[in-house]
Amino acid sequence: MHALRRAAPRSLLYHHATRRSFATAVEHFGQPLHETHPHLLNAVTPNITSLEYFHRRAALASLLPPNSIAILAASDIKYRSGAVFYKFHQDPNFLYLTGFNEPEAIAIIEKTWSARAGDSEHVFHLFVRPKNPREEIWEGARSGVEAAREVFNADEAGAIEDVRRILPELIAGGKDVYTDIAAEAQPRSEYTRMVFGAPSNRAGIVGELLQKVKVKPLKGFMNNLRVVKSEAEVANMRKAGQASGRAFTDAMRQQWETERDLETFLDYKFKANGCEEAAYVPVVAGGENANMIHYVRNDAALNPGELVTVDAGGEYGGYVTDITRCWPVNGKFTPAQKDLYSMILGVQRRCVALCKQSQKISLDGLHSVAEQGLREGLKDLGFDVSGNALETLFPHHVGHYVGLAVHDAPGHTRNEFLKKGHCITIEPGIYVDQSERWPEHFRGIGIRIEDSVCVQENGPLVLTTEAVKEVVDIEALRR
Repeated sequence: MHALRRAAPRSLLYHHATRRSFATAVEHFGQPLHETHPHLLNAVTPNITSLEYFHRRAALASLLPPNSIAILAASDIKYRSGAVFYKFHQDPNFLYLTGFNEPEAIAIIEKTWSARAGDSEHVFHLFVRPKNPREEIWEGARSGVEAAREVFNADEAGAIEDVRRILPELIAGGKDVYTDIAAEAQPRSEYTRMVFGAPSNRAGIVGELLQKVKVKPLKGFMNNLRVVKSEAEVANMRKAGQASGRAFTDAMRQQWETERDLETFLDYKFKANGCEEAAYVPVVAGGENANMIHYVRNDAALNPGELVTVDAGGEYGGYVTDITRCWPVNGKFTPAQKDLYSMILGVQRRCVALCKQSQKISLDGLHSVAEQGLREGLKDLGFDVSGNALETLFPHHVGHYVGLAVHDAPGHTRNEFLKKGHCITIEPGIYVDQSERWPEHFRGIGIRIEDSVCVQENGPLVLTTEAVKEVVDIEALRR
């Protein structure tokens, strides 16, 4: 196979001089950059340099056949009601390849064959919103077309409206087209499909063009790239994990009256400790609410004598952390709570210890280890584990990939052996309802213990170790 040939663009080779002169001409951008936020140390996004983004695009191009293009669309602004919008969140694949964190943009990676050189090259096209002083008064700064070229290192840059003219030229000549735009446009909710129907009859210019060519999915290529984290990505996830873990431990020191109060405290501490925002809508579940795995109402009272289960985490540089901790509202475990918690913690620790490349184990393999450990532990605690008992008490997988999304690289197999750079969660849990099937003293208890872990060659790197989880350490926080 021919190697992909693509020299780093001049704006990478002469990074400092080019960007300093550009910053003098344009003082405001649509996201934090070194020019306006010097602490970013020449990174396009926190800790991720222009060169790393270039290598990511080159890695994608190396996976594509010659004379093909990959098309990615930025997220659009989503509206809560009328003109009131939600905070913008970029499409993870688009952010991964470009570092561009604004809406209304399209990126195209064009892979060509050079007969003269005898190998492949790639061209990075980036179409963005142009600078518009009138609009920016209302919406905030835009980076603009010149920044797309000089800061984000696009080989070819243009206004988003230029896609109408240029995209037909790029897909002409029978090129293979890889994109997930059509799939992403489909409504995920059965309710939305029932009420509003599918959007196929409302296709825009890109959608219309893609209907005329054979489109292949890009998702698999992107998952293969994103699932293995670089050192810079791991550093961002460690920073998010450290900040979030400390917030959890600080929360455990106090007795909270309501789920909402605890949620508010964690949101504040995530940001005060250095995260940019909460990574996802948190679960703050007191008592039996913990038996609803994705309980997010967070509006109930927290009662002494019960446990509170919190699944939450912060985000830094677009990278998230995922933590679940469970502790007594009044700071002291009851004997039944302690027995069940200690059993689950033992299983979690065994699974974490196996998160190393040399172990030759997959996420599904870890799930089997967790199932065996939980089954044996529950039996020792007096549970009848016959029939469907375990799948009732432990209805979810022990872990998932984590990174730019909480469930990172969605759809990526859980059957492949874990290797260095894989970042995953380990989260065994037991959820005991009020059925007479279970021992009475455990009924109504829900416990999950979760850490974000980076797989290393010969051992795990726990990204969230600052969140205490030993019984003795949790209880000591209130003394």
